[in-house]
Order: sequence, then structure tokens, then C-alpha cells
Amino acid sequence: MSRLVHRWPLLAALAFAVSIVSCKSVGNGQSAAAAAPKPGAWQSLLTATSADAWRGYKMTTLPAGWSVSGGVLSKTKTTEDIITKAEFSDFEFEMDWKLAKAGNSGLFYRGSEEFDRVYWSAIEYQLLDDANAADGKNRLTSAASAYGLYAAPAGIVKPFGEWNTARLVVKGAHVEHWLNGVKVVDMELWSPDWEAKVAASKFKTWAKYGRAKTGHIAIQGDHNGELELRNIRIRTL
Repeated sequence: MSRLVHRWPLLAALAFAVSIVSCKSVGNGQSAAAAAPKPGAWQSLLTATSADAWRGYKMTTLPAGWSVSGGVLSKTKTTEDIITKAEFSDFEFEMDWKLAKAGNSGLFYRGSEEFDRVYWSAIEYQLLDDANAADGKNRLTSAASAYGLYAAPAGIVKPFGEWNTARLVVKGAHVEHWLNGVKVVDMELWSPDWEAKVAASKFKTWAKYGRAKTGHIAIQGDHNGELELRNIRIRTL
């Protein structure tokens, strides 16, 4: 008889023990592996009734003026900026956004609370009604641009009152802005080209602008007009 046959009862016992451990219930009928999200799994930042993942800039709660209904986070007038409670380094982020006529807002990333305003530290993905807002006359400040630094092409943003989809890919120094399935900005932070653009912009006097490797995601509330957001989610890279 071979040694393998002699070892079979021991191997079977070990395999059974491993299966019991790996499938042990965590209290709701799911295995431990199923209960814990995998690295890189999508995480929702908005539910049907709650924006608990967000708070006001330098605040502990969501500011007055922001509300959630039917899975849509919205504001109707000027209010405070909001930021994620968590901070993120390398990530992919997506959300749908809709503005009223001439609407203007912004999506910021890797922001800190060191300064009076989040945009003193964080780079902005512009949210804009290009056709009717003043910033739409300049591609450097148009929808999905890296505000004031890298232009986004015309003709991709949808008109006011319609849903657009923003996507960010942020990994180390590499950043991509996507709008409605089209990559519109591709930049390398801290590269000679990026440094030259910052030096030629209003951001040159803000010593920590765009320097952080981790930080909050923020939404601009301090511009007038209606803004609606939905399907907000993020995953780490």
C-alpha cells in the first residue's frame, strides 16, 4: 500500500478543519470572507436617505442647505462646502451630477482642513453648465477641467438639467478626469509641466496646493444655484 493511502485520513481531517474555519458564521449567515469587503471593493458614499459619509468643512455635521431624498444629495442655494469624513490616497471615484442653468460647483480631492477654504489645498474637478456659466468661456475653467491648470475639451458635458457622470482616477502622482465615459484630463502631479502650470496660475501663492498625497474629497457649496448628486461611490487602488 502506498504512503499516500496511509496519509489519506490525516489529509481529509485537515481539509475538513480548514473548511470549518473558513466558513464559520459571523452572525448573519455570511462567511467571514464574504462579510469583509475585499481591498478595492466599491464603497457607497450616499444612501437613499443619508449622507452620513459627509460633513461640513471644519464641521462635525452636514451643513444646513444640504439634504438627501431618494438617494440624491442636493442643495438649492449657497451653503457650506462638504467633505468626506474619511481621507483617501489612491482611489477611483464616481458620481452623477446635475446643475441648474448657469450652475457652478466643484469636486475636490486630497484636500485638508488646514486653511480657510478647501481649494487652497485641493485640486478641483470643475462642475459647470458650460453653455451658460461665465467659466465655460475658458476651457481651463470649463466642466471636468483641472480648474485653472488643464483644460477639458468642449462638447462632452450635457446641458443643464441633465445628469452627467464624473470619474476620477488618482494613483500616486497620476490623475485622470473622466466625463460621461470620456477621459478629458490626464496629468502627472508635481511633474515639470504641472509645476509650470501652477506657477502661472493663481495657485502659485498657496504653498500646499496640490501637494498632499492623501486627503478628503469635497464638494463645493459656496456658489449659488442648484446642485444634485447621486450614485456617489469610491474604491481604493
